Amino acid sequence: MTLLGIRFCHVAEDGIAGQMADALRGLGLSETDMGGAGDAFSGAVFPSEGKSWVELWAAADGMPAGTMLQFVVDDADAHADLARAAGLEPQGPMDMHGERIYHLTLPGGLPCAFLSARPAAN
Repeated sequence: MTLLGIRFCHVAEDGIAGQMADALRGLGLSETDMGGAGDAFSGAVFPSEGKSWVELWAAADGMPAGTMLQFVVDDADAHADLARAAGLEPQGPMDMHGERIYHLTLPGGLPCAFLSARPAAN
């Protein structure tokens, strides 16, 4: 089983999320064009060349403030089996945005997800 990428996702109040995105732009990080127009900040994604990126989002109904670490893996189902065998309790799967996703909380309370491309339908 292989770790393919890491995603850092942070949701903050509108003003803070926008300031964080400005700071990453100030570091020279390239941002994905999400096609949003207007003055209100909704979110920003700063990708690497691989399968890793930083996501920043404005808190909203259904998307509360918080931080999540996401691991992009080769086979989320196999990782879920491994996690259960290790005594962890992953929740899922949830299929969304073309990905198979499991969630769990790491010791210390950090929300975590691991995901892979959704398996092809038989």
